Amino acid sequence: MHKDVSEILVGEREIQNKISELGEKITRDYRDKNLLLISVLKGSFIFMADLIRAVGIDLNIDFMIVSSFSGTVSTGVVRIVHDISIPVEGLDLLIVEDILDSGRTLEYITSILKGRGPKSIEICALLDKPSRRMVDIKAKYTGFTVPDEFVVGYGLDYNEKYRNLPYVGVLKPEVYGV
Repeated sequence: MHKDVSEILVGEREIQNKISELGEKITRDYRDKNLLLISVLKGSFIFMADLIRAVGIDLNIDFMIVSSFSGTVSTGVVRIVHDISIPVEGLDLLIVEDILDSGRTLEYITSILKGRGPKSIEICALLDKPSRRMVDIKAKYTGFTVPDEFVVGYGLDYNEKYRNLPYVGVLKPEVYGV
């Protein structure tokens, strides 16, 4: 598995330090609010687990499964596979995502959730890949900016593999057929 990675972009210690920093910011910003974190599965589950332990206030969590990729390519069509179960009306929502890439998925999720009457909606993304952005969307909380490479690890996958790498690395092109 490690042999398929050409370079480590963000190491394990860097990730944990950044999550602590993000947790402190979220704690300050949402101290007197009714916070619901929504993890976009499957990619953000490791990030979400570490992030909620770094947030020092009461919070609720829920999960959403959204699909827009086939292998390494975005299909351009976003679909909800599994919706959240908690009503969001009047809540402060923080969508937790592994990577903000084209932005289409997060734009879609945000528009769906806005229609349900939350008090606020923000985004927290471990990784930001602005070079691939196709819509005007930004994360309020961002861990790391990454180049236009196919990244795996720390929850991010290629065909359901590499999620368990403790770091974020660049997948060798020959592994995914480029």
